Amino acid sequence: MEEKQKKPVFTREEDEDDEEEAQAQVDIWKYMFGFGGLAVMKCAIELGIANAIENHGSPMTLSEISTTLGCDPSLLNRVMRFLTHRKIFKAIPTNQGYPRYAQTPLSRRLIRNGEQSMVPLIMWESSPTALAPWYNLSARVLANGNIPPFEKAHGKDLWQHFATNFAENSLFNEAMACDAKFSVSAILKGCGEAFEDLNTLVDVGGGNGTTLHILTQACPWIQGINFDLPHVITMAPNYNRVKHVAGDMFLSVPKADAILLKWILHDWGDNECIKILKKCREAIPEGNGKVIIVDAVIEEGGKNNGFSDIVLMMDMVMLAHTKSGRERTLKEWEFVIQMAGFSKYTVKAIQAVQSVITAFY
Repeated sequence: MEEKQKKPVFTREEDEDDEEEAQAQVDIWKYMFGFGGLAVMKCAIELGIANAIENHGSPMTLSEISTTLGCDPSLLNRVMRFLTHRKIFKAIPTNQGYPRYAQTPLSRRLIRNGEQSMVPLIMWESSPTALAPWYNLSARVLANGNIPPFEKAHGKDLWQHFATNFAENSLFNEAMACDAKFSVSAILKGCGEAFEDLNTLVDVGGGNGTTLHILTQACPWIQGINFDLPHVITMAPNYNRVKHVAGDMFLSVPKADAILLKWILHDWGDNECIKILKKCREAIPEGNGKVIIVDAVIEEGGKNNGFSDIVLMMDMVMLAHTKSGRERTLKEWEFVIQMAGFSKYTVKAIQAVQSVITAFY
C-alpha cells in the first residue's frame, strides 16, 4: 500500500520569510519607478486637469476633460487610470458605463493658484535643476562629502546658482511661499502664543515675504522685517506691515523683538548654524528676546509622528542639494542652540513636517 504524501509543514519563521520576499518583489518595483509618480503628477499639472475639473464645477467625463484640454482622449485615459489608481482623482461610476472624474483632497493640491495648491513645490522638485544632483548622491558619500551633488551637477552651489538664474530663483521662492501657506497656519494653530508679545519680527531668509505677510495678517500688531539676499529682495512684492531689507545673515541681522528662521538652518552645517544663531542672538534684546526656529526634528528610537518618513526624505534632499545641510535630531538641535549661547529652548510639534523650536536669550 502506497504511503500518502505528507504536506510540508512550514514554520512561522518560514511563512514570514515568504511574506517578506513576496512584499520585496512588489516594493522594489515601486522604488524603481518612484520618479514616475512625480512625473505623472507634473504632467497632470501641466495639462491642467485639476483646474479643468475645478472650473467645470462638477465631475467630468474623459471626453469632456480631453475636449477642454485639447488632448488625445486615449492617451489621457491612460494618465487618468494611473491617477485614479493612486487616488489622486476619484472615478465615479455612471449608468452610461464610463466614469466621471472628481476632485480629491490630493488633486486639489494640483490646482494652479488654488487655496490648497502645492504646485510651485511640485514644479521645483520635479525641475531639471532639482533632479540633476540626485545622480551624484553616491559620489558624495564615496568622496566623504567633498563633492556636493548640486555643485557637481551645476558648477555652483544652490545659492550661487540662484544669484545668476533669476527664473529658477523665482520658482524656488514660489515653492517656499507655497509651503508657507500650510506651515504658517500650523504654526499659528500649534503655538500662536509665541507671537502675542511681539512688536517687531525679523524673518531671516524670508524669500519673497509670504511668510511674514501671512503672519502679520493674522497678528496685525507685529511689524515684520523680511531679510534676505539682495537678488531675492529685489523680486519681493510689497506687503503692508512688511519691510524688505537686503543683507547677509552671516554678517548681521536686523534688530527686533524676535527672529524667525523657517526652513533655514537645515540648509547648513553645525558651524554655519552656530554663526547664524549668534548673529540672531545679537539682534534680539537680552532677557526677553527669542529665536523661533521652524525646522524638522528627526524622531529617535523608531518613533513615528506621521511625518517621520518625510523628514528622513528631506534629509536626503539636503544631502543632494546642499553642501553641509541636514535634518537634525533633538540632541543635534540642542548642541547648535547651546553652542550659540542660548540659555534654554522649547520644542513643540505642529501639524506639519516642521516643529517649532524656540530658543531664549
